[in-house]
Amino acid sequence: MKKIFILLLFFPLFSSAQILNIERYKIEKDTARHFMFKATAGINIYNRSASALDPVNLFGYNVDVNTMYYPKKHAFIIIGKLDYLKINDNDFLNFGFLHARINFFRENNINYEVFSQYSFDNFRGLEPRILVGSGVRKNLVKDENISLVLGVGLLYEKERWKHPVDGHTITTDFLKSSNYLSFRYSVNEFLDLNTISYYQVGYDNNISSFRHRISSIITTNTKISSGFSLTNSLEMNYEDKPIVPITKLIFAFKTGISLDF
Repeated sequence: MKKIFILLLFFPLFSSAQILNIERYKIEKDTARHFMFKATAGINIYNRSASALDPVNLFGYNVDVNTMYYPKKHAFIIIGKLDYLKINDNDFLNFGFLHARINFFRENNINYEVFSQYSFDNFRGLEPRILVGSGVRKNLVKDENISLVLGVGLLYEKERWKHPVDGHTITTDFLKSSNYLSFRYSVNEFLDLNTISYYQVGYDNNISSFRHRISSIITTNTKISSGFSLTNSLEMNYEDKPIVPITKLIFAFKTGISLDF
């Protein structure tokens, strides 16, 4: 069992975040292109057993797909992700989401967006989360190399959680305020830096209290060639009152190769 936990430490678990940092998935618009696509994929296969009597076989994969259609003034975005991990005959991680968003008048300093999302995270007991929402975005700073965006909005969220101890199911739904601050800096033609911080809060009548969520991520993208780039990200997520007793603070580092065209 100890070997299994050691292997888990090296698997990219950033996917268990409670808040989807949508800004880090967005593709910047190229004025010459109306459709853009970005995909990242990875696979992990291990067989490093100490003995034939104590096998440890690991199989895992992760896939990110990001598309944006930009016909004129508005942007249509669809993002999908799937992470899976299996050790011996046990499924340890099964996470994914599908997110759809429309950004109206995207080039204006003040613009608007509506979105919906379906996600699941069996490793942490989320089965599933469904949400819809809308918001207003303000471009505080925007030029060729630097952008700073403030987003303020509301969302309705419905979740079903499985308790990690006794296995009973808890269902919640309530309205939340969802806000974020996004910063992007293009250092040069080969390197850019992105940071995003989210804050969500909602009043839960079941506990007569507010539930707070905070998420931050720092991402660097290094261009290797015209079609490939190296992506490194550090993500931290905190929830003060989880629906079920799970870890309040989670963090992870991920590195990978991206295909762009």
